[in-house]
Amino acid sequence: IDDVARSLGSTKARIYHHYPSKADLFADAIRAGMDMNFAAIEPVRAQPGPAIGRWRKMASIHCGQMIRTKPFQRVVWEGVELYLRGATTPEQREEFTRLMQSRDAYGRIFREAIAAARDEGDMRFGTIGIAEQLMFLTLNSPLFWYTPRPTETDGDIEAIVGEVVAFAARGLGAAEENTR
Repeated sequence: IDDVARSLGSTKARIYHHYPSKADLFADAIRAGMDMNFAAIEPVRAQPGPAIGRWRKMASIHCGQMIRTKPFQRVVWEGVELYLRGATTPEQREEFTRLMQSRDAYGRIFREAIAAARDEGDMRFGTIGIAEQLMFLTLNSPLFWYTPRPTETDGDIEAIVGEVVAFAARGLGAAEENTR
């Protein structure tokens, strides 16, 4: 809370006026990160055409979110970990359950896209649940290894996103012409 107050040029009391606890602030940051992700993919998720094209656009947007909104995305990741460990009070667990339902709904959008791409013959993978988890591990990976460089351009970020998405596409069994 001290760090948040300091970064906003505020006092702890003002933060606690809006957020009764650290967990409430944490939950709101998770919600903001998930809202950013939903809003970012919304324009492309129902586009016509082959499912692999929609998946590729959504995957690129998602991976870009991991880089461009990294602080929020790290909070989402940490929230998932906290939820899975059960390290919350009963009231917090109820709120985190709602947040995880939102996260699951977001995952289903991607799951439906890869299932459709597989049905169309553009992806080849076994168990869809495993494929989905591995896909997200790949697309989320910049959270753990990416660090911005002072001279980095948007083109540099797009090149990173392109490589990560191509790697995920290969992992989902996309033909080489569908990985770029």
